[in-house]
Amino acid sequence: MKKIFSTVSLLVVTTVVSAQVQDVSDTTFINRTYSIDEVVVTGARHRTDVRHLSQTVSVVNRNKLEQAMQPSLLPVLTEQVPGLFTTSRGVMGYGVSNGAAGGISLRGLSGGNARLMVLIDGHPQYAGIFGHPISDAYQTLLADRVEVLRGPASVLYGSNAMGGVVNIVTRRMHEDGVRTDLHTGYGSYNTLETELTNRIRKGRFSSVVSGSYNRTDGHRADMNFEQYGGYAALGYEPTDSWRVRADANITHFNASYPGPVSAPLLDGDQRITRGMTSLAVENDYEKTSGALSFFYNWGDHWINDGYTPSAGEGPQDDRFNSFDDMMGLSLYQSTRFFKGNRITFGFDWFRYGGHAWSEYVNGDRAGTSSDMVDKHENEVAGYMDFRQDFGRWLTLNAGLRIDHHSRVGTEWVPQAGLAFHLPHAIELKASASKGFRYPILREMYMFPPQNPDLQPESMWNYELAFSQQLLDGRLRYGINLFYIDGKNLIQALPNPGGSGMLNQNSGKIDNTGVEVQAAYRISPDWSADANYSFLHMENPVIAAPEHKLYAGANFSKGRWRVSSGLQYIAGLYTAVGETEITENFVLWNLRASFRAAKWLDIWARGENLLAQKYEINAGYPMPRATVMAGVNLNF
Repeated sequence: MKKIFSTVSLLVVTTVVSAQVQDVSDTTFINRTYSIDEVVVTGARHRTDVRHLSQTVSVVNRNKLEQAMQPSLLPVLTEQVPGLFTTSRGVMGYGVSNGAAGGISLRGLSGGNARLMVLIDGHPQYAGIFGHPISDAYQTLLADRVEVLRGPASVLYGSNAMGGVVNIVTRRMHEDGVRTDLHTGYGSYNTLETELTNRIRKGRFSSVVSGSYNRTDGHRADMNFEQYGGYAALGYEPTDSWRVRADANITHFNASYPGPVSAPLLDGDQRITRGMTSLAVENDYEKTSGALSFFYNWGDHWINDGYTPSAGEGPQDDRFNSFDDMMGLSLYQSTRFFKGNRITFGFDWFRYGGHAWSEYVNGDRAGTSSDMVDKHENEVAGYMDFRQDFGRWLTLNAGLRIDHHSRVGTEWVPQAGLAFHLPHAIELKASASKGFRYPILREMYMFPPQNPDLQPESMWNYELAFSQQLLDGRLRYGINLFYIDGKNLIQALPNPGGSGMLNQNSGKIDNTGVEVQAAYRISPDWSADANYSFLHMENPVIAAPEHKLYAGANFSKGRWRVSSGLQYIAGLYTAVGETEITENFVLWNLRASFRAAKWLDIWARGENLLAQKYEINAGYPMPRATVMAGVNLNF
């Protein structure tokens, strides 16, 4: 695979050089104008035309999110982003602890192992003790759009952004007025989903307030899930160049998990509350822009791990409790010193950790508690991101981060890349970037095989990306080739100095892959999109499929909106090691809405309409065909 990657890379670079030589005298190339492409903030901190970035950013906009009719963001990202896959085990809800789903993997690197970061408006969101995202907190009601940087983002975002980032850009009112939307639906397994959102913009003031309630009985016994959520954001622009914004989000869920079908579990219950808030002051002038922001997120977890009667177990004597938090301060300023130049200087400070303990409710120790960990750690960093345009055909990107951890030490994180803007609306990019991850508190201090002497994980990602627009922009397609070389991965191995297992920096990543994406506006009424990813892993991991294909079609005319898609998954590992288990399956989804009145939409969606029998988490069969239907009120 390495030889194939190197050969293809050489051929593509040769093609670029040849194209440049052939077009030196082409006045249409010299004088051509560029259409503005997707503007993103992920990958540069400031608003940037995605063409100028040497790394790949996928954007899932609000229209796609509403079209999917999903209360959670993750199923939509799995469909729309090549190389990204999320685990699930039921019709709704992911949970945490044993048997949890909601794991996010990108190119074979998992957020469950803190190697993939979720951001809300650029602020890290993960459990301070466990270091991983909490997937039930990422609801569609939050998002104006979602930007996914497919590759290391450690230069801008530090540890845990080793394999990439998912940045949720929160909702805003884009024009003056007041708008209120109610989404509600009911369907299979007594599943209910509701969301109420009010948006206001008047002059320089704007606000968004959302609330949701979702529940299901689940497709198995003892698999019920219930969730409450709320989001509020306020914004004010004292001048044309300055903006102040503040937001808060809280979600609480009660979940039960029944264990694998081969060993049913009783009393597997969870009560989880997650919250976040942030305050930011932003400036945006002609030649400079930046922001100073403060954020704080926290979680309160109560978990009963349950017991397996078939294994002769009785009720647990204790309940797991934890309170974790993370706070941070971020400052950056991006300046254009001369034509075609942009330099961003930034500073980050993070403090994260928490307290975990067991509370005994049965047995001889009833009424007592036992601490597992009570610790916080700090991370401080400075970084610089440099961009320079050379004429109209080349952009150079380079970045460097110096990151210091209060326990581990200092990490240097470089990245560099080129973006070629070629004739016939062709873009070609080449990049090399480093990602890293500090060991998390759980790996160092909680549960055997903890090891306080762990060192950071690190990896390099080498990537080539080719894209083109045809037919006046109605057809877009792109292909990415990447190679990931990682070392010092933390694994549980036999303790060389004693009995049992011990976390050690012994693992490696050797992943190679191809990602393809295309979208075609066939007519004003019809559009189609597709993406495919192939992932070769020298060391296979769970929840990272070898092949992932999605193909969808969308129809919109008059009062009707219909979309349908097929997703094919092959080579999905649900177990690795001595007993490897893989899954292959095809899912067909269908969604439709009808505008009965200016203020009323009637909608329905069906999932797994082929009634496929499959598992994503080992021992947790997924539901067969499910349907939901409801109404949207807009006033």
